[in-house]
Amino acid sequence: MEVTIGVKHLPRELVIDTDLSADEVAAAVASALKSDGTLELKDLRGRQFVVPAASVGYVEIGTEETRRVGFGTL
Repeated sequence: MEVTIGVKHLPRELVIDTDLSADEVAAAVASALKSDGTLELKDLRGRQFVVPAASVGYVEIGTEETRRVGFGTL
C-alpha cells in the first residue's frame, strides 16, 4: 500500500510503500496526532520513517489493490 505524507514547510512529499493495511496506517496516524508524538512507519525495504506529528500536513492512504499483470481487452 502506498502512503503519501505531506510535511509542513517542505515542497516534497514522503511516499512510503508499506505492507500495513489502511486501518493500521490510519490508527498509527491518529495515535501520533492525538499524543503529539511521532508518526513511525516502516516500508517494504525495512527502512523506518519518523515524522514529528506537529509537522504532518496531510496523509494520503492509497487503496489496497492487487496489481494486474498482462494486457487488458480493447
